[in-house]
Amino acid sequence: MSAAGRPVAGRGDGARGAGRGLPGAFAARYRRGAPGQPRAIGYLYLLPALAVYGVFLLFPFGQTVWLSLLHWDGLTVATWAGFDNYRDLLTDPGLRAPFVHAAVLLLFYAALPVAIGLLLASALSRFRVRGMTFFRTVLFLPQVLAMVVVGVAWRSILAPDGLLNDTLRLVGLDALTRSWLGDYTWALPAVGAVGTWVETGLCLVLFLAGAQRIPRELYEAARLDGAGAVREFFAVTLPGLRAEIAVALTLTIVAGLRNFDLIYITTSGGPGNATSVPAYEVYRRAFETNEVGAAAAMGVGLTVLIFALTVAVSRLVEGRNR
Repeated sequence: MSAAGRPVAGRGDGARGAGRGLPGAFAARYRRGAPGQPRAIGYLYLLPALAVYGVFLLFPFGQTVWLSLLHWDGLTVATWAGFDNYRDLLTDPGLRAPFVHAAVLLLFYAALPVAIGLLLASALSRFRVRGMTFFRTVLFLPQVLAMVVVGVAWRSILAPDGLLNDTLRLVGLDALTRSWLGDYTWALPAVGAVGTWVETGLCLVLFLAGAQRIPRELYEAARLDGAGAVREFFAVTLPGLRAEIAVALTLTIVAGLRNFDLIYITTSGGPGNATSVPAYEVYRRAFETNEVGAAAAMGVGLTVLIFALTVAVSRLVEGRNR
């Protein structure tokens, strides 16, 4: 007891007090940390998704890289090829041609849909059009159709006795009729035109959604400054849709480079190899000509190309936003 009559805390009491204060100190320490700390807990939440991603994507991709280093027909014993298959991608015209065709298709799958979508979105946001929901639904319809259905329908339209040639004959333009999918010059643009029809609706819907969040005051200020339709487009609409343009370019570029089903249904890479693209060439070499190593190398090259273009588009937009 102290002189004042109050009990003096002994050593045992002090230890118990320290023990009682210890959890509170730890709690205060974690409360002072940033949300999501400790970081290891966050990785535990991501682990199931990462496991699925690794099993179904990374592991097969690693196997494809391994096969690309081999000469293998799918049946007999494989032999080591090293980088020969990749060297052939750069030197063999038969392997380079599909990538050239894919670059041409990107004009139809990415450049034209984005340009048409921007023009339509700018016009529709400037002028009030009745039945907007109906037009938006009709233009977006190709996105919800299976590409096999699209290929079968357009193969019938572009046939020598199809709807397109019948229409040209009806209006007196018989000289323009041709076998669109069997012509060495027009087969690739014909397939590309189908891609433009498919992707334009997606771009338009993205741009219309983005145009709705552009403040109307910006358009009014531009008009007060005497801006016409063209200047208003480049000064207000185009900068305001920068993020949507990046998304549209990414989606359309990926769709153009991985194009397989439309080519398979309409032309099967023909006539000759005039419409052969990397995705179809991977299938043909792996399952028809039994060149599994070359097919794997082309698949890896296509994956790297898609990744590089996607990163380039994203970085370009992020750099502009900064």
